[in-house]
Amino acid sequence: LRSKEARASGLAQMTRAFRLNLTALSLLALVVGMFLVYNTMTFSVVERRPLLGRLRSIGVTRREILSTTLLEAVVLGGLGTLVGAVLGWLLAHGLLRLVSQTINDLYFAVSVTSVELPAAALAKALALGLGGSTLAALRPALEATAAPPRAVLQRSNEERRGRDALPGLLLASGALAALAWGLLAASERSLILAFAAVFATVLAVACAVPAATWAAGHLIARPARRLAGSVGAMAARGVAATLSRTGIATAALAVAIATTVGVGVMIDSFRGTLVRWLDTTLVADVFVTSTEQTPRGASPLLDDTLIDLARTTTGVTSTVTYRRVEVDSPRGPTQLHALDLDRRAFDGFALRRGDPDRAWSRLANGDAVLASEPYAWRHGLDVGDVLELATDAGAQRFEVAGVFADYATDRGRLLIPRRAYDRHWSDRGVQSLGLFVEPTNAADRVAEALRTAAGPEVTVMVNRELRALSLDIFDRTFRITAVLRLLAIGVAFVGVLSALMALQLERRRELGVLRALGMTPAQVWGLVTAQTALLGVVAGLVAAPFGVLLAAQLVHVINKRSFGWTLEMTVDPAILGQALLLAVIAALAAGIYPAHKMARARPADALRSE
Repeated sequence: LRSKEARASGLAQMTRAFRLNLTALSLLALVVGMFLVYNTMTFSVVERRPLLGRLRSIGVTRREILSTTLLEAVVLGGLGTLVGAVLGWLLAHGLLRLVSQTINDLYFAVSVTSVELPAAALAKALALGLGGSTLAALRPALEATAAPPRAVLQRSNEERRGRDALPGLLLASGALAALAWGLLAASERSLILAFAAVFATVLAVACAVPAATWAAGHLIARPARRLAGSVGAMAARGVAATLSRTGIATAALAVAIATTVGVGVMIDSFRGTLVRWLDTTLVADVFVTSTEQTPRGASPLLDDTLIDLARTTTGVTSTVTYRRVEVDSPRGPTQLHALDLDRRAFDGFALRRGDPDRAWSRLANGDAVLASEPYAWRHGLDVGDVLELATDAGAQRFEVAGVFADYATDRGRLLIPRRAYDRHWSDRGVQSLGLFVEPTNAADRVAEALRTAAGPEVTVMVNRELRALSLDIFDRTFRITAVLRLLAIGVAFVGVLSALMALQLERRRELGVLRALGMTPAQVWGLVTAQTALLGVVAGLVAAPFGVLLAAQLVHVINKRSFGWTLEMTVDPAILGQALLLAVIAALAAGIYPAHKMARARPADALRSE
């Protein structure tokens, strides 16, 4: 007997880690979005810098300019928040199917047909939109109001301050990296601290990107001159000279690409680990399960006649029965899996902890169980610990003989030999069968014979079909992360675009002088394209190692603390190459419109002053 409140709490606990991981991925996209907000508000202030200088010159106070600029940010932030809320509600309709499918695949059956928009979600959106816009506009507004009127009109002052800030940014990067390490060392189990460490790492890299951009601009200037002449040298030095714009844009792009690399490596590592696990656990040739539901625990059971039919089918040499039940224990409801276990089947379970020979001996005696790695992680169990389970004969104590690798469920489960299960429980039901067939190439023929004889009451799958279904469920689970990764890259693309548009405004007079001295529109195109390509290269080179570092945290820390799984991390070099290529393509695409505008600008208009 279990109360409705306790059942609801149990369901919420089942999906807690899944919800928290989705929230963290959304926050990663939000971090990239904050770069965009900063660039957008900076662009707005840059566009009005001459006006701000003139206002200061005729007596407008710093406080008035500050309040006016921040009020503008609040108005724009409010409009953006309203539009974002509508777009988010529409996006939720598209994501609803992905999320509900994942819940159905991994946890329990749900049927969700509508998207709710609670007041709390709107309040969060308003706080993020207005607060983010105001904070992002604060630094540009303060820079415009804190300087004397003449300095406001001079772009060189801001660039000098940007270069002077590089040592402080590097110190901040080191401090954030130390904070990330400290957060991971502070607790071995806290998921919140683990996510805080990930975000500290993201900010540490973002703070280091402007210095990398400045260094790249100076290092490549001489080789660029040899390859592309004066235009190449100007492009490289221009990246370093306009660091207040290029540094932030490159940081946004680097973080977005690194997020893509990190999540991609994590998914590849998880999938590779899952494939290897399936190779060792799915050893039977044919699997048979019932499609009917029984009242006891809503668990599908096989009819005895069907079991006898399967065992006597031509080509079947041996069978393994399987039963999953939920039993009570002082640690809460526990999944118990009973199966016919011989030494060959036992060896298919890769033990993370425990001696295989001793574990097999203890299981054969009937007073021990195997605990899956997620179960042991959630309940703090180790080999030799004793569990109390509620059996049909009363509470019984079982020793944990070993901890095995398992990716079937993040809730965790206990494994018990069928002989021991039958001794302590009066349940003789069989949930599924594993059939071993000789020769193995006869599996399809055996499966078809069972489908014909049993009809729609059972589901029959050969080994490769069940393996393919498992991987298909895995791929469906991570489709939503692909959406979030695309959002992050899209936001970073707009961030680079806004930074280049700000540069276009600020360099309007400079480019007018160059055009008057004989620079052609094609050379202007080459100048801007070379600069954007360099930004992409720097972002890609920073994102590749940072993405691997982020993947290591996701694989070895976040997944472990979220679900208790130990994954084998694998890094495909192709992913790193794709990251560099993606960064360059995104930067070049963002530079097309600014390059077009700069190349078409008339020198006379650019040089005209009031």
